Amino acid sequence: MPQVVAQTCPKYWTELCLDPVGATPIMTNEPTPLFDFVRNAQDASQHARLTWSGSFNEYLRLLERDPKPARNAWQRLLDMIESHGSQTTEYQSYTTWNLFADPLGDGRDGVEGLGKPLADLVNMIRAGARHLGPERRIVLLHGPVGSAKSTIARLLKRGLEAYTQTEEGALYTFTWEVDGELIPSAMHQDPLLLIPTDQRAEVAQRLSRELAAEYELRIEGELDPVSRFWMETLMDRYEGDWSKVMSHIQVKRLVFSEADRMGIGTFQPKDEKNQDSTELTGDLNYRKIAEFGSDSDPRAFNFDGEFCVANRGLLEFVEVLKLDVAFLYDLLGATQEHMIKPKKFAQTSIDEVILGHTNEPEYLRLLSNELMEAFRDRTIKVDIPYNLEVSAELAIHRRRYGQPGAPGRRLAPHTLEMASLWAVLTRLEEPALPNLTLLQKAQLYDGQEIQGFTAEQVTELRAACEREGMEGISPRFVQDRIASCLVSDRPVVGPREILAAIEDGLQHNSMVANKELRLKYLERVAQVREEYQETIKHEVQVAIAADQEALDRLCSKYLDNVRAHTTRESVLSANGTSRAPDERLMRSIEDMIDVPEARKDDFRHELMNYIAVVHLEGRTFDYRENRRLTRALELKLFEDHKDSIQLTSLVSNVIDPDTQQKIGLIRERLMRRFGYDEFSADAVLNEVANLFAHDAEFGSEEEPGQAA
Repeated sequence: MPQVVAQTCPKYWTELCLDPVGATPIMTNEPTPLFDFVRNAQDASQHARLTWSGSFNEYLRLLERDPKPARNAWQRLLDMIESHGSQTTEYQSYTTWNLFADPLGDGRDGVEGLGKPLADLVNMIRAGARHLGPERRIVLLHGPVGSAKSTIARLLKRGLEAYTQTEEGALYTFTWEVDGELIPSAMHQDPLLLIPTDQRAEVAQRLSRELAAEYELRIEGELDPVSRFWMETLMDRYEGDWSKVMSHIQVKRLVFSEADRMGIGTFQPKDEKNQDSTELTGDLNYRKIAEFGSDSDPRAFNFDGEFCVANRGLLEFVEVLKLDVAFLYDLLGATQEHMIKPKKFAQTSIDEVILGHTNEPEYLRLLSNELMEAFRDRTIKVDIPYNLEVSAELAIHRRRYGQPGAPGRRLAPHTLEMASLWAVLTRLEEPALPNLTLLQKAQLYDGQEIQGFTAEQVTELRAACEREGMEGISPRFVQDRIASCLVSDRPVVGPREILAAIEDGLQHNSMVANKELRLKYLERVAQVREEYQETIKHEVQVAIAADQEALDRLCSKYLDNVRAHTTRESVLSANGTSRAPDERLMRSIEDMIDVPEARKDDFRHELMNYIAVVHLEGRTFDYRENRRLTRALELKLFEDHKDSIQLTSLVSNVIDPDTQQKIGLIRERLMRRFGYDEFSADAVLNEVANLFAHDAEFGSEEEPGQAA
């Protein structure tokens, strides 16, 4: 029997050949021809599903089994969002919807830090799906430039396109077949509109009973002018026999595609001279007027305006309030009555979600324009502010600049973090609480714990600043500054370079119009620079005192003393003797995290209670999970060991071999623990050495050179 020879080769790039002796397939390293490679990857069954066609009776039978294709645009949009799933944590009062993380684009357009506004948007869509009123309104996304309004619209459109390719999101339209001619529904309407008006309610009720949903199905609207023309023509031909008319109907699958202008429309404003309302409703086809003899014949009209192509789907108005007033009037009937008025024809039914977005200046003009009261009354505003969470802002920039293989220079640790922190600080209002700094407010918003502040207080802080996030610096400005640094000659770009680039960019940024605002943003740069200095000082401190066994011993010793203090017992030493708790040791650790003398007992009792809860839950207490306690222990250990190396020697031109070895060890720890490379680690060591040399906290430059 001939043997099968299997050779190693990349997947998809081998072809099966035949052994000439036994006609046995053997694997070769010959690459598959490109045409065959592409052809073999195609799914013909998928194409068959997406191009299904059948009679009107077959369509009704299909609906009896699964009524979902009969959903209106709002219901379909809601189900699409829900199909991607959601999540809710105990720390938030709203649902986070996965669609806005951009699962279809591998997260490239994911929206960060806007869970609450997006939850409000989905709740409003839910109300529209249930016929509670929003379905007769324009959804207006309102916010500053660069706040992700266009991205949200793009995710909704992309989601609908993909959803209609699934069996769950399938929907259908119809084509007339008359005397050998195929005439598609001019606005790819629902075939159920072919049912006579007096039977629609019963049909809808029967379908709703088979649909497990929070909303009910309705058959609303009328046929478009072209379909109405053929319905009347064929009803006359068959003397009112509706069933014979339906024999001319071919139902087919409808798949949304913005590129093909199917179910997804986008309208962008132009200058007043070039704006034409026919772009929304369609226009006469003058060649066909000659063929049909009248400009009132629906067959002589092109129903290709954005309202028409977006029927049954979603229509996005880019910068909607920049439109001419005449265009805004067209929106009134489209929203409230679900009707549009094509030229020379009666009002025509539409079924679509109308989504607009606008920036702050245009919205303020709308509020001041008394003539636009009717438009304001038909609008539901959803505020889309800037992100106010540093971690979410950081995620935005990491997607572009923080991935392996990103173009440009390397980024040192904390570079994107500090740029993100500065951006968030520009968007925050000064805290009303006198004992809370702006930096601490940013930390609280980011989910960090700060002694003396509860989750309820954070909620109150947010509620007290209704317009927070509607002003500040756009992520685009930050990205422009990062990009300018990445094309520099430096092998590694660090926080100092980014902050300097931000300062330089503020001098030429057209969005920062006045001197007062510019000075405010520059002050925020100074605050971030101070925070960065504290961050790297801490890292160097940890690197100097990075002895895990010593930390464990110090923690155990501290907890033994705290336990004895809270229970009013003695501490049992290793030799079996007992002594009073070491108050000096406990305070030396607690002072590191600014626990005041008056609150030391509260702090110790809270720590013991937390440890007790952990043990009751069957878990083992790990001090490393408590950031404050870990920080206190690290600082204490550093204080105990800081004299073991002359810190000022880091910036000295002459370093003895012993000190050089110690510096090398610290550098290695920085690289291993905090992700520095050799270049950036040296830069941090030099900067921190200068800080230590001028910081009174560490005394004078008389530092004993004991062994580390």
